[in-house]
Amino acid sequence: MKLSVVVTVFNEEEKIAECLNSVKKLNCEIVVIDNGSTDQTVKIAQKFTNKIFTQKNDPQNIDLQKNFGFTKATGDYILSLDADEYLSDNLREEIKLILSKDQTKEGYFIPRKNIVFRKWMQHTGWYPDFQLRLFKKGKAKYVSKHVHESMQILGETGNLQNPLTHENYQTVSQFIKRNLLVYAPNEADALIENGYKFSYFDVVRFPAKEFLSRFFAREGYKDGFHGLVLSLLLSSYHLAIFSYIWEKKKYADETDSSFLSKLKTEIKKIYHEFTYWFNSEKIKNEKNPVKKILLKTLRKIS
Repeated sequence: MKLSVVVTVFNEEEKIAECLNSVKKLNCEIVVIDNGSTDQTVKIAQKFTNKIFTQKNDPQNIDLQKNFGFTKATGDYILSLDADEYLSDNLREEIKLILSKDQTKEGYFIPRKNIVFRKWMQHTGWYPDFQLRLFKKGKAKYVSKHVHESMQILGETGNLQNPLTHENYQTVSQFIKRNLLVYAPNEADALIENGYKFSYFDVVRFPAKEFLSRFFAREGYKDGFHGLVLSLLLSSYHLAIFSYIWEKKKYADETDSSFLSKLKTEIKKIYHEFTYWFNSEKIKNEKNPVKKILLKTLRKIS
């Protein structure tokens, strides 16, 4: 079966060569969709393919814009990549094997290794991070204008074993620019459209819930200091989401005389959740059965 690799790019001169080098051994059609790059991205891409198409960059619809590239592919299957992603030898061979067989599945989810601040994040909700990237032409597309929405596919899917490598956030400023300035307002719009009911105290609930989810529930602490910093940064992202919602509410004020006492109640709830998770980790790591029972008892009354 013929394969088309579709890569959507915008000012990716430092990454595009590694991405395209990793796919050329697939002996596939390479389609590059340039969203109006002003650097050397297109010039570098021309060394790998003459199938380069241009469209206007639209950061608020970055996923929907990928559909344009799918229409330019002529292969039976499409492999959709970003410029900061690349294939390992093992993943290339697995894709070749899949395409050499008669297919009953319409698409495949590929696990993704996210490299954040020079470290592979194996926890914190960042692995295996399955992504639908390999699919039959015409069977999958993005349907939502909101970021972080998956492609929709018609038909049965499977999972590949070997991961795609994603050179994710390389600098803190990159994280801030992408999440706080692009993703957060987009996510705020999505929440409002889905019927979110405004509550002042979500200003502390949103970030606290995200931190607990990342650092404890998804074991971000196992990623060490990287896991702690990333969990806090993602908490700030959720604070930004709430702030954009508040902005759309015209900065609605809260002057209730009980505001401080209500805030205290919310913070107490969050404190108890932190205590619960810290105790849960102590229980998980305790080898002595008697001490484990004692810790469980303390967790119940704390």
